[in-house]
Amino acid sequence: MEQFFQITNFSCGYPGKFLLKEVSFNVAKGDFVGIIGPNGSGKTTLFRGISGELPPLKGKMELKGLDTRKMNLKQRAQNIAIVTQNIEIGSMTVEEYVLMGRIPYHKQFQFFETKEDFAIAEKYMKLTGVDKLKGKYMNALSGGEQQLAGIARALTQEPDLLLLDEPTSHLDITHQVQTLNLIRRLSRELGLTVLMIIHDLNLAGEYCDSLIMMQEGHIRKKGLPVEVLNYADIEAVYETVVVVRTNPISNKPVVFLVSEEVIEKS
Repeated sequence: MEQFFQITNFSCGYPGKFLLKEVSFNVAKGDFVGIIGPNGSGKTTLFRGISGELPPLKGKMELKGLDTRKMNLKQRAQNIAIVTQNIEIGSMTVEEYVLMGRIPYHKQFQFFETKEDFAIAEKYMKLTGVDKLKGKYMNALSGGEQQLAGIARALTQEPDLLLLDEPTSHLDITHQVQTLNLIRRLSRELGLTVLMIIHDLNLAGEYCDSLIMMQEGHIRKKGLPVEVLNYADIEAVYETVVVVRTNPISNKPVVFLVSEEVIEKS
């Protein structure tokens, strides 16, 4: 299997405060990988290191065999797209917002989008279902619609790697499922490689091909959801009593919480 994205002995962070400690993992093309772990475990630091927001202190990161440190900002934006938790909406229409994803492809002194730019933006607005909203202003959309527009903009960059920072954290269950169904479908149909930070362990287990469990700045475990989501590792990392069972339809792991009151009575 082709190692499409590879991190080797990678460290980054905030010296004297929090450091990611020599993280290593590989991701194959088209994989949908979830990064899980409690607050303070290193998920966000890893995300910022991969996105280039935090410079590496040690190790290397390669995409398609190329060292990402040698990519300029334009090359990085053409290869890696990022969707954050909070979409910066501004005063613009959905179409204008999505078209911003074409900026990394603009030639010198190009001030307007080309027909190709509009066609690519239209393609991904249709794929994400926001084409019917393209004339609406971003600040008039619901949180779920804004998130879909953010994904459309990222896809309009035509990246090889899509980074998602808790894309479902502020959404109701309907929009959570809609968003994750879309991401999984895009991963399959476009061969898009996805790395996603996610808090909800059940959504992570149901949708992701594999999981990376972070603990105190290092990787505690990585593998298939059924391998990572077991009660022993979850209780050790999250310091919470859980019960893990299998979804009878999808055969994916399901995590049940146990209240303090129930534990005391048992």
